[in-house]
Amino acid sequence: MSTLEKNIKAVKKILSSEDVLVFEFLSDGGKKFAAIYADGICNKELLGELVIKPLREVKKEDSIEKVRLLLASPEVKEGEKLQDAVKEISDGNAVLFVDGESGYFILGLKSPPARAITEPPTQIAVKGPREGFIEEIKTNMGLVRKRIKSDKLQFKTVKSGKRSDTAIAIVYIEGVCPKGLPEKVEREIAENNIDVIPDSSYVSAFISKRPRSIFKRCGTSEKPDIFCAKISEGRVGILVDGSPIAITVPYMLVEDFQTGEDYYSSSYRATTLRIIRLISVLLGIFLPAFYISAQLYKAQLIPFRLLLKIASSSQGLPLSPSIEMFLVLLVLEVLNEASIRMPKYVGLALSVVGALVLGDTAVKAGIISTPAIIIIAFSAICLYTVPDLVETTTTLRWIFLIIAGSVGPFGVVVLSVFIICYLVTEQSYGVPLLAPFAPLVGSDLYDSMVKANMYTLRRRPGSIKSRDKVRLKSENKR
Repeated sequence: MSTLEKNIKAVKKILSSEDVLVFEFLSDGGKKFAAIYADGICNKELLGELVIKPLREVKKEDSIEKVRLLLASPEVKEGEKLQDAVKEISDGNAVLFVDGESGYFILGLKSPPARAITEPPTQIAVKGPREGFIEEIKTNMGLVRKRIKSDKLQFKTVKSGKRSDTAIAIVYIEGVCPKGLPEKVEREIAENNIDVIPDSSYVSAFISKRPRSIFKRCGTSEKPDIFCAKISEGRVGILVDGSPIAITVPYMLVEDFQTGEDYYSSSYRATTLRIIRLISVLLGIFLPAFYISAQLYKAQLIPFRLLLKIASSSQGLPLSPSIEMFLVLLVLEVLNEASIRMPKYVGLALSVVGALVLGDTAVKAGIISTPAIIIIAFSAICLYTVPDLVETTTTLRWIFLIIAGSVGPFGVVVLSVFIICYLVTEQSYGVPLLAPFAPLVGSDLYDSMVKANMYTLRRRPGSIKSRDKVRLKSENKR
């Protein structure tokens, strides 16, 4: 048995799947070759044009160096170990074996299926770039490089997942990022031993110090412009192959109240919108709990005329206020989940039926009151003004609703104090979650809930402790 046949047999013994193809061919001079690749994720056209076609000229007595020079593929590496060849084939590259040689060539012809670059559905902006990350890590790295054309921009690719061998790119700007932070992130990614990493949320869970907390410790973004702006402030970015959602650390809670569009509009408009988002989130969390507390324990908290309206609409209802509110909130969550999982047009019809028919019928039947529906609907709308925090705020709304129905206003106050104390003590890679408010960092307040003009934001956020503090070197003040 020839060396070429032995190599093919060894690879196929490990990669026995039918989509792993072997193409054996003979040059005009009589030299045998075999290209092994995974169908569907390797570019067969480039394999033919850049590899097979040039190798037709090889003569039987030509050396391996001559073969290497004839390969027209821009990415060519040499390998010796069989296990490395298996990994490269699984990753989408082609491996070329030459008869009479124990080694092989790795041809960078990876071309996995990928969707086109479009605007991400979760971060739609009226002003600003429309591009969004996709599931292909090389494309995402290119979108970042397109915006930061600096020799200090660094990409460090690591592999994680014992079976998936997922590529993860750690992105940072050298000289701006805090010293040792990229190495710390890389170390924490390497420590996980999970089999498969299908999405960046898996990585986020592993690098979080307290994965069971309802508050996240990693920022997320689907837009390259936001991602680049964050790493330019000193953060470390993480791109995961197969996921359109990028991760940034360290993370501060105030980030989710900011959008990329804030930086493309006037500072007055941005400040107004940020304050509206904060008020909306607080209303979304506390309004149902306040309504239940006032009805059951402190009716004087509600204005007298409004109290009369609520009393008249609630008269004769078979359910207590707390159970009624709990039931309405449960129905809202069921409708929301069903509308997301169902096909697009069926989901739209379901939303209309649930909101109009079911709600109106329940009120007319005297099962639930009109104020309960209004409060829950308004609460849901308020929470979606900050979509990145919906998971956290929805959970908090349930907790506050249960506490309000069980203990009353005192329980709501105690729970609020507990959550604030918890957030004050929590950190993300050395940066407090409530920065720049706790601890107070005066210079960072100009880009927190208030958005100052760009000439005021001369320095990078002090909370992140970036090495290069100045981002706007002009001393002009306007």
